[in-house]
Amino acid sequence: MYTQLEQRGMPQPPVNVSTLRKMKHDGEPIACLTAYDASYASLVDAAGTDLVLVGDSLGMVIQGHDTTVPVTVSDVVYHTRNVARGLRRAFLVADMPFMSYTKPDIALDNAVRLMQEGGAMMVKLEGGDDQVQIVEHLARHDIPVCAHLGLKPQSVHKIGGFKVQGREPEKAEAMCAAAKRLQDAGADIVLLECIPNEVGKLICAALDVPVIGIGAGPEVDGQILVLYDVLDITQGRTPKFVKNYQAGCDSPLAALETYVREVKERVYPAPEHCFS
Repeated sequence: MYTQLEQRGMPQPPVNVSTLRKMKHDGEPIACLTAYDASYASLVDAAGTDLVLVGDSLGMVIQGHDTTVPVTVSDVVYHTRNVARGLRRAFLVADMPFMSYTKPDIALDNAVRLMQEGGAMMVKLEGGDDQVQIVEHLARHDIPVCAHLGLKPQSVHKIGGFKVQGREPEKAEAMCAAAKRLQDAGADIVLLECIPNEVGKLICAALDVPVIGIGAGPEVDGQILVLYDVLDITQGRTPKFVKNYQAGCDSPLAALETYVREVKERVYPAPEHCFS
C-alpha cells in the first residue's frame, strides 16, 4: 500500500529531485538516457541510469518522422506510461511536444496528463525567456520542470536545421541569463543541447539546479543520449556527440552499463564528442 515507503528500503532507493540536487552538490555525474517502451526501460534502469526521458525524439526514432514536430501529447502519454512500467529506480521525465505549452493553462493541462495518465515525475519544455511565465505557472502547481536550452529540435524549421547554438559571445551570455531566469522561475533541471564546452561550463557553474548536457561538453552535471544512438540502432549519419556503446559489447545491457560507467567516471564525453 505504501509503495514509496517500501522503496526507501531498496539497496538503491528511487531517484527524485532531491537526489539529483545532492548529486550536483556532491559532484557525482548524473547518467541519463531516453526510453520509449517497457522492455528497454527495464534495461536502462538495470544499467544504473539515474534519469530516463521519454523524449519527443520518439517521432524520429520510433515513428520515422524527419523532426519531432509531428509528435502529440497523446503519443508521449502512451510511451511514458509504457516506460513507467519498466522502471524501479530511475527518475522519469516526459517531453512536452510542439505547441503543447503555448499558454500557462494549456501547459498545465498537458503536464497533468503526462503525470496522471503517463506516470511522469517531471515534464520538459523547450525555450528560454519566452517560457519563464509557463515555468512559473507549472511550478506554482507543484509540477517539476526541466527547461531545455541551446538547440531546440521543435524549432528546427525556424532556426534552419540542427545547428550548434551559443557560439557568439552575446548569444552565450543571453543563454546563461535565460538559464538563471528559468531556474528562478522554478525549473528543477536545465538541459543544454549542442552548445560549446565553455558555454556548458559557464551555465553549470552559474546554476544551483542540475545541468544535463547532450553535446554540451564534459563540465556539466550529467549527460543524456538517445537510447537508439547508444545501441547503434540509428542508421545513417549521427550527431558528433553520439558514441556507439554496442561496439565490443555482447548485449544491450552491457552496452548501457558501459555508458553509465563512462558518464560516472567522466570518460564520456571525450574531446571528439564536443563542440568548441
